[in-house]
Amino acid sequence: MIASYCQSCAIRNKAICSGLNDDELAQLNAIGRRRRLVAGERLLWEGDDAAVVANVIEGVMKLSTQTFDGKEQILGLAYSSDFLGRPFGQKTPYGVEALTDAYVCIFQRADFDRVAREHPDLEHKLLERTLSELDRTRRWMLLLGRMNAEQKLANFLLEMADRRANVGCADAPADDAAWSLPLSRQQIADVLGLTIETVSRQFTRMKKDGLIDLPSRREVAILERRMLEDLAA
Repeated sequence: MIASYCQSCAIRNKAICSGLNDDELAQLNAIGRRRRLVAGERLLWEGDDAAVVANVIEGVMKLSTQTFDGKEQILGLAYSSDFLGRPFGQKTPYGVEALTDAYVCIFQRADFDRVAREHPDLEHKLLERTLSELDRTRRWMLLLGRMNAEQKLANFLLEMADRRANVGCADAPADDAAWSLPLSRQQIADVLGLTIETVSRQFTRMKKDGLIDLPSRREVAILERRMLEDLAA
């Protein structure tokens, strides 16, 4: 029954457990539990003991830290099949909060570390994820340091659309279908290092140019992906 649950899991082929056989999956599930989160509910607290790690099954999670003056800085977003927490670590490096209703598979870190050490394929997947996150962080540094406002927002929208589509989500948008932004305009501005006024102007300009549609303040549809990619380059 445990293996059957994993075999029918929507993220099985993309999560860190994708390389495990049925017996290994059963061992991993023996130490895991599934939990539903409502939007705004926190899963991990920055600086706490690294007690748990988790796979995101459904929903969008926010990774954030507190700046020296007490303000929140969003570090990134986690989607279905993303891995959260710090294996083999002592402290949680960032806070994690559900931006939408979410469903996660949680493991006690000590138990997960033990299983990972026993199964090289799982450790290999963890290493792959770590390197992918490093690459994404480097691209983000380029985005924030070298691009203008319209390039930043164009890249942000394209990456968000691609991340949603690549995980095979049931609500993944078609090319011209509207989808809900998990962040407010102010949060997008904070992520991109812009003001909310600049973000709003860029949204309005992209809509006027026919690149996107904005059915509501929290919805967006990419109408001309090729043109948006040219703008992001």
